[in-house]
Amino acid sequence: MSTEERPLSPHLTIYRWPITMTLSILHRMTGVALSVGLIAFVIWLEAIAYDAVPYDAVRGFMDSVAGQILLLGWCFSFFFHLSNGVRHLIWDTGRMFDKRQAETSSWFVIVASVALTAGYWLTVQGV
Repeated sequence: MSTEERPLSPHLTIYRWPITMTLSILHRMTGVALSVGLIAFVIWLEAIAYDAVPYDAVRGFMDSVAGQILLLGWCFSFFFHLSNGVRHLIWDTGRMFDKRQAETSSWFVIVASVALTAGYWLTVQGV
């Protein structure tokens, strides 16, 4: 059989990813982000334990725009990972495996993650 007769596989530009697949990938990415955030948290703790000078340096970075973006990303990662983890716990009970229910719960995870992150940041910023 010649290779010209075979159909081509769908490419990313024409294949519509299901929301559940997107959330699965995002769950893994947020897990990696939380692991990197844990390293940053340990650096912060070491700076506190060492002296005021390293602590001021870490705090200065975290107060910068780049530091605030990282903190916001880690905050979203935490709330997303938490919300998606709760969804997986519900799945572990054998519930919500229907396609429509899985898609609805996926959108709920996204909305909950954004709402929890926004609520936390608005509280922290004192707005």
